[in-house]
Amino acid sequence: MAIMAKKDYYETLGVTKGATAEEIKKSFRNKARHLHPDNKDSGDEQAFKELAEAYEILSDANKRASYDRYGHEGVQGAARGFDNFDFSSVSGFGMDDIVDILDTFFGGGGGGARGQQRRGGPEQGAHLKYDLEIDFLEAVFGTDKTLTVRRLEDCEGCAGSGAAPGSNPVTCVTCAGMGQVQQVMNTFFGQALRVIACPACQGSGQKIDKPCKDCKGEALVRKQREFQLKVPAGIDVGTRLRLQTAGDKGRKGGPYGDLFIVVHIKEHETFIRDGETIHVRQPISYSMAALGGEILVPTVEGAKSLKVASGTQSGTTSQMKGMGVPRFTGQARKGETVRRGDQIVHLVVETPSRLSGEEKKLLEKLAELRGEKLTVSKSDIAKSEAEAKGETKAESKSESDSEKKSESVASEKEEAKGSTQNRKNRDKKEESSKEDASFLNKIVDAFRPKNGET
Repeated sequence: MAIMAKKDYYETLGVTKGATAEEIKKSFRNKARHLHPDNKDSGDEQAFKELAEAYEILSDANKRASYDRYGHEGVQGAARGFDNFDFSSVSGFGMDDIVDILDTFFGGGGGGARGQQRRGGPEQGAHLKYDLEIDFLEAVFGTDKTLTVRRLEDCEGCAGSGAAPGSNPVTCVTCAGMGQVQQVMNTFFGQALRVIACPACQGSGQKIDKPCKDCKGEALVRKQREFQLKVPAGIDVGTRLRLQTAGDKGRKGGPYGDLFIVVHIKEHETFIRDGETIHVRQPISYSMAALGGEILVPTVEGAKSLKVASGTQSGTTSQMKGMGVPRFTGQARKGETVRRGDQIVHLVVETPSRLSGEEKKLLEKLAELRGEKLTVSKSDIAKSEAEAKGETKAESKSESDSEKKSESVASEKEEAKGSTQNRKNRDKKEESSKEDASFLNKIVDAFRPKNGET
């Protein structure tokens, strides 16, 4: 007769070998509800027995380690064995009750005497949270802050005992000072021993007959304390800082918890931060954009000069290296040079909304020099519509021939005037160029920033 090999316990529970104790427990509870014989839809008594055996081994750290090392041979005889167990004797139990009993029976939830820690000893104090709001520049360069915190500390009136002066806590007679009591549970596997906190002293092992008036027997009171916090340079919104032992005092002489500070940063009216990069919007005048020059740009270190290239278009960006946010390292080492990000300047050409009479004339003259039309005539509209319909092809050819003839006649007349007339024309041309240059200078002066404005 062939002997069938046992199925891998991890496979039976549906978990990996690296599964945590909580994952093993969760998987067991889910599968136990599904496979228990009382479940009419999916119950499987044999599969349930295998599940229970697998859970008993893997829920115990020592048995699991032995199984991982030696396989089934390493835990041979360690499992209780469910082959001859009659599950019909437990019919009527709720499915959650059955799973909880199994969990307690195996000790997976910590209910068994094995693995229970003695209650009533020193307890770790609670951690506290503090929301800290700082300014934009404080986040960039770092700052020192004083935090005011209300935390639990030992009551001075009773020196942290909880008993009134002149009296002392007495040993709990229910648990004999152990802080826990044993409870016997009758399960379908037999009797199971369960250890619980003593209900008489709530697990402390002592009872206070005369509580302290200041702390009402709690042994701890809230007090206001101040702590100094060094906020590192380059810190970003949402970063958590930790002050050790700045939290609540632990009970029964336990250590203090920690204080966790969550950083919030106020928005700046000029600067926008993106990691280590700072963005800033910088308006420039029309003449500055056209001719180029140098302007003052705000930075986190004050105003700095920036060169603007001629012909700059609105929306152009310029980079100012090393003017951004320092790289956040938590705590900078002494003498360490911290790398900084850059500042990106977004240049925006501002069009004047109000013009003086002189400014308006200068702009109209500039438009004329550049051949720009400021209005659209009816003939232009009609011509555009005709071109769209394909009706101007012949007209364009006729106009082109006419223009060529006119240019030819004009050229012949020009040559007939002789060298004297040519000299006169050159002189007039030079005078016109001088006038145009003078005119452009007037436009630049008219739109140049006044009174130190950029």
